[in-house]
Amino acid sequence: MKLVSRRTILGATGAAAICLLAARLAGGQAGLAQKPQLAEEVFKNVQVLKGIPVDEFMSTMGVFSAALGMSCEDCHAANDSKWENYALDTSTRKRTARRMILMMSAINKDNFGGRQMVTCYSCHRGGDHPKVTPNFSTLYNMPEEPDDVIEQAPGAPSPDQVLDRYIQALGGTQRLANLTSFVARGTSAGYGPEGDKRPVEIFAKAPGQRTTIIHTLNGDSTTTSDGRDGWIAAPLRPVPVLALTGSSLEGVKLEAELSFPAQIKQALSKWRVGLPATVNDREVQVVQGTGAGGAIATLYFDAESGLLVRLLRYSSSVVGRTPTQIDYADYREVSGVKMPFRWTVTWLDGKENFELSEVQPNAPIDVAKFARPSPPTPPPVRPATR
Repeated sequence: MKLVSRRTILGATGAAAICLLAARLAGGQAGLAQKPQLAEEVFKNVQVLKGIPVDEFMSTMGVFSAALGMSCEDCHAANDSKWENYALDTSTRKRTARRMILMMSAINKDNFGGRQMVTCYSCHRGGDHPKVTPNFSTLYNMPEEPDDVIEQAPGAPSPDQVLDRYIQALGGTQRLANLTSFVARGTSAGYGPEGDKRPVEIFAKAPGQRTTIIHTLNGDSTTTSDGRDGWIAAPLRPVPVLALTGSSLEGVKLEAELSFPAQIKQALSKWRVGLPATVNDREVQVVQGTGAGGAIATLYFDAESGLLVRLLRYSSSVVGRTPTQIDYADYREVSGVKMPFRWTVTWLDGKENFELSEVQPNAPIDVAKFARPSPPTPPPVRPATR
């Protein structure tokens, strides 16, 4: 796949995030501002994508990359990695992209009442230009792509039946309630150049608090949810500590809440069960729910064991939904509760494979672990040896 081959040079952490940025940092970051910073307040030469939070702006760059099968260098002058070059209009593709955004917005406004029915991916489908002629190999061999939004299927079990079976498969309500925190350690392997295993630490506490720290060669990459707010602090990014907003925040909070799934029914609303599907050659029951802010998440439960094998959640952007997929495996018992010891996170510009080596249940955790993380500090440079 063209997009994947281009991403090999990007990596899943650090470098990949840099390539999603369309402009340089315009000024210092506001420490704990309640109002999220907007794209034009942080980056230079933002002309069309104004008025959206910084995290949504970055996700939008990811949609461009996925829809067109391109890397950042295809549109931005970034050969020397200087942030100011990202703001230059040296490429006709940047100017074309601006026109395409306006065109897409007009199509949705004039034909669909402003609903986001047409996106970049609708026409490009991973290519740098829309296809105009049917291709037989694609026509007859393309796998079926399920719709983002799932409706309750006739004859399917109720959401309560599927979710209750999941809770029972994990160990039951009482055992889940007895697990109120855990500290886990293991390794993480990124996609591409950062494919080597790196130490990872996870701190989780009910309800909805979770911090994941990946110790990379360039500094710590941290994702945190304190149950209300969320942040990503990662090295090699013009925005060293990124506050999450909207559906992106809802998604990270959902992942934290699933660390203690006894209250899974309250995590989302408007639950519905779709038609059965297949994940890794195994039949699964598909259940979808809606977050308080409108974000949607689809959960796939193994039809035989009842365990959760996949979570697919979506974040919103002005040019289309951005998916994040988490595949769970290797469930083991910890204090009577089954927990996944391996999972893979896949998003538009990377993939991360996690594997735990130890889990300490009901461990005391300092509340500071869930506070807004500090900017990453690069590790000291070791002197060269002769």
